[in-house]
Order: sequence, then structure tokens, then C-alpha cells
Amino acid sequence: MADLDTASRFDNPDAAFHVLVDAHRDLDAEASAEFNARLVLLLANHIGDLDVLRQAVSAARKAAR
Repeated sequence: MADLDTASRFDNPDAAFHVLVDAHRDLDAEASAEFNARLVLLLANHIGDLDVLRQAVSAARKAAR
């Protein structure tokens, strides 16, 4: 079983953050939520490991509290 890697893997984390922020520019709340849902599904598919996905969901839920 693989473990979720939460360390930054980007050479430029700030640029990665700006890509995500810029993707939401000019989207209303509903379109932004739909975009996030599509992005999450694409990235979950890219991960392709159910155990890692579960770890990511758990970590995100804990952060949301």
C-alpha cells in the first residue's frame, strides 16, 4: 500500500498555487464548484490508488474541521 505524499513536489509551489487560483478567475460560485469537482476527479484518476485516495480524502476532511 502506498502512502499519501503531502510534501511539496513542485519546483515552484507558488506558481502551482497561482495556476489553481487563476483557473477560478471569472467563475461564479457554482461554476467554481463544478470546476473543482472535475479537477478532483481528474486528479483522483491520475493517482489511481484507492488507498492513497482514501488517505487524501481523510486529510482534507480533517483540515476542513
